[in-house]
Amino acid sequence: MFDLEHNVENYFVKNNPKYLKMVLGADDVMPLWIADMDFKVAPPITEALQDIVARGVYAYEDISPQVKQAIADWNLERHDLQMKPANFIQVNGVLTAIAVILRALTEEGDGIMVQTPVYHQFFQVIKTANRTIIDSPLKIENGHYAFDFDDMERQLKSGNTKVILLCNPHNPVGRVWNREELQKLIHLANQYNVIIVSDEVHSEIVFSNSKFHSILSFEETEKHIAVLGSPAKTFGMQSIANGYIYTNNTTQFKQINSLATSMYLHQGGALSAYAILAAYTKGHTWVNDLVVYLEQTVNWIEEFLNTELPQVKMIRPEGTYQIWLDFSALDISETELKDLVFNKAKVGLALGSTFGSDYQLFMRMNIASPFVKIQRAFRQLKAAMDG
Repeated sequence: MFDLEHNVENYFVKNNPKYLKMVLGADDVMPLWIADMDFKVAPPITEALQDIVARGVYAYEDISPQVKQAIADWNLERHDLQMKPANFIQVNGVLTAIAVILRALTEEGDGIMVQTPVYHQFFQVIKTANRTIIDSPLKIENGHYAFDFDDMERQLKSGNTKVILLCNPHNPVGRVWNREELQKLIHLANQYNVIIVSDEVHSEIVFSNSKFHSILSFEETEKHIAVLGSPAKTFGMQSIANGYIYTNNTTQFKQINSLATSMYLHQGGALSAYAILAAYTKGHTWVNDLVVYLEQTVNWIEEFLNTELPQVKMIRPEGTYQIWLDFSALDISETELKDLVFNKAKVGLALGSTFGSDYQLFMRMNIASPFVKIQRAFRQLKAAMDG
């Protein structure tokens, strides 16, 4: 089911020549830059949407209690995570969730800590809220990316940071933070009275040697934790508005819910609600198969880089369907790298510098595509570099 190459229309942003030209400077590349999937969604989602459309009547409808219960049941079954349906706040996406939380729980000018390289939209959502970006870059330790806790604490001591914005699993480097790391992070947050906001949208895409731990799975989290989630990444539902905020902190819940309600952000449509319900009640097998498929793709990429393209480095991801490619051994400029990848190899990847200014010689690849397409992309990269 995942091997099938579909005709992908240009109205999808990822494939639209206008956006390819605007963002990458080339409109004839193989598009592997945006974090959405080329796979058709799980059949139960399609069936649910078809059933709603076939009714022909789209009156006011509210199935939010069933949706919240389905999300809670999913997390209990897959992550042994107890979530109370009453503590969910539904919004139309994870970025909306972050925007609401920052406005509800912090003041203009407050510091929001991120760990670069990190999802580039974090920067934008912080800036548009008139908050201050505090960067505590990840470091490479024992062959993988890790938090720099010494740097974090040094910056937290200033007192300006009010929120640590966590990405777990981490986009773009693919880390799935372990319990020891998260425990240290919570300890720092408690010590300096900082809220942790955890974007866990990639939580279902975790490979066999790793285990996802929600920040909610720790006893201390009632004080200062808000979690963001959505089936969008897992189920390929980016264009179906969906997302949620969850917190066990009563005061935070009231503040966030009050703002979201005042802006009518909690009012989703029936199409998105039934799609979410289908995903979380009938999508288990599809997701399991997806993760196996993606991990097999990672295995092939790792072998290909080691044997055919050793100049390009990849720290093996523990989760997500992104890989973080390091081209720094080529000893070229970012402009030369773009020319090599976009114009010569004809492969469209996301620029590393959008995830942090120190990553000009890195690129992110979305591997949620048929295996033959990923193989083609790497062979084109090799041909361009050999040429």
